[in-house]
Amino acid sequence: MNNSLFNLGIIRETRTDETRAPLTPKHIKELKKKINNIKIVVQSSSKRCFKDEEYQNAGAIINEDLSSSDLILGVKEIDTNILIANKNYLFFSHTSKIQQDNSAASQGTPGMDKKNLLREILKKKITLIDYENIRNYKGARYLGFGRFAGIVGCYNSLCLYENISKDFILPRAYKLNDYSLLKKIIEAREFSNMKILITGDGRVAKGVLELLQFTNIKQISKKDFLNKHFNESVFCNLQTADYVSFQQNNIFNLQHFIKNPDKYISTAEKYIKKSNLLISAHYWDPLSPKIFKIKNISKFKDLKVIGDITCDINGSIPTTLKSTSIKNPYFYYDKENKTEINKSDNALAIMAVDNLPSELPRDSSEEFGDGITREVLPYIINKDDGRILDATITKKGNFLPKYKYLEKYIKF
Repeated sequence: MNNSLFNLGIIRETRTDETRAPLTPKHIKELKKKINNIKIVVQSSSKRCFKDEEYQNAGAIINEDLSSSDLILGVKEIDTNILIANKNYLFFSHTSKIQQDNSAASQGTPGMDKKNLLREILKKKITLIDYENIRNYKGARYLGFGRFAGIVGCYNSLCLYENISKDFILPRAYKLNDYSLLKKIIEAREFSNMKILITGDGRVAKGVLELLQFTNIKQISKKDFLNKHFNESVFCNLQTADYVSFQQNNIFNLQHFIKNPDKYISTAEKYIKKSNLLISAHYWDPLSPKIFKIKNISKFKDLKVIGDITCDINGSIPTTLKSTSIKNPYFYYDKENKTEINKSDNALAIMAVDNLPSELPRDSSEEFGDGITREVLPYIINKDDGRILDATITKKGNFLPKYKYLEKYIKF
């Protein structure tokens, strides 16, 4: 280990509804104990889910000045006005889905201009590392908030369905602010008879399935979902191979799909037609097919609610016209006119909160920070095995070769 002092900074989040933290007081204490030559400075925040005093008691210094930091950690995109020149930053920049044809998925903080963010990063000669791109040799992410996105997204979707079907109001997750309390709420609830379709097989989908274990809702097979009638609440989980297939021969091969997503079509519509609630919990590549075609939305007669956890605007779920907030998590969609409308019995209800883990910020921050301390910081402070370099979008004001195509993107 390098014996020189390593200065780690934690920024106050720019986004007003963001209460998560990249590292918790528990992680500060662990790092101070494990690494003798580390200094951790945390900017004061009144909205962060952990109090300044908790960080201070764990060994951090509370200070506005992060100018001496070797690495500055955040969660979401950082306001360009407060970026410090010539520094190393690690946060979710939400630029990974920008394509080489210059199109961009709209994930990320509403109102945050990605082009302007990248331009300022280059101008200020900043080195940007993105959490989303820190992956193993198979392409799997080492860390993320996906599990809690799935947990909260599933809970919000169930709340919305109960609200419109029985006018029964369940307490919001952010008001409970505790995963254990949330589980107790749903364990005691007899949910309405409904057929739930869940897409995905990654962290987010696993979070959805984890929460459903605490409900009275029963898992059934794909075949039964399509062919049987139930007088109880049921759900079916479609993994990637179940809802996309190769155009030429209807066969699915994961590695081929990863390399050639544009050559595949969705086969999910026959399941959606049988669904009351669709929970989108899959990762979406902009080159891969949408789950359903918007022109077919009127055919989904029984579909009342879509919980779009992926929240790619105009992406995999074409009814996601916008992202929603924790305080106002739902909007309503007119199937005929393809526009947002006021709540009505005939409208499709949409849940599209884009920062779901912030509803359980302490729980989700603990899990995320575990990943940073275990899978990220050792490879920054000591020796990189390639994962950090591969996730570095810019270095000292220049795009690294893997991300050179972004140069063209920011010019338009």
